[in-house]
Amino acid sequence: MCFEDEAGFTRRPPRGRTWGRRGRTPVVTVSGRRSGRLSVAGLIAMRPGSRTRLSYRLLAHRAGNSKRRSMSESDFIALIDGMHHLVRAPLVLVWDRLNTHVSRRIRRMIDDRDWLTVFLLPAYAPDLNPVEGVWAHVKNSLANLAVVALDRLETLVRNRIKRLQYRPHTLDGFIAGTGLTLDTPTSP
Repeated sequence: MCFEDEAGFTRRPPRGRTWGRRGRTPVVTVSGRRSGRLSVAGLIAMRPGSRTRLSYRLLAHRAGNSKRRSMSESDFIALIDGMHHLVRAPLVLVWDRLNTHVSRRIRRMIDDRDWLTVFLLPAYAPDLNPVEGVWAHVKNSLANLAVVALDRLETLVRNRIKRLQYRPHTLDGFIAGTGLTLDTPTSP
């Protein structure tokens, strides 16, 4: 079973708590200039008797008005095919109702892959998707960090996600945080 979600990162750091001298609020200065963004799509895969896995795809979108600034259908297809190759088993994919996820091209892709079954989450239910925990964890680790270049931000995000790939117990915690129980059905 796999859960999928996507997130975006910009040079503007997420807000977080910090220490400072009494009466002097710490200020992080960031250039207001538009410098692109990072789009990340991630999959958490779990299987009984196997460790939980995290796979992701990261794209840097440089500044420019005419360029797409999000993941495309082909990016999602590559991510799903990569996870299938990694786990070497049929996939049950659960994801949100992003317009790219319900497009005709994605529906054709699902129909072409007999090893793939897809379920959609309710309209707005980020609390049911454990990949949201991954993004919260990564963004929390980047709080108050002013990054000068998009390349540096890309390196930091890759590093943070790579760390999570080697912590299956943390990934299991994100799954447990959803409150979903994934018990095998019992026969009556």
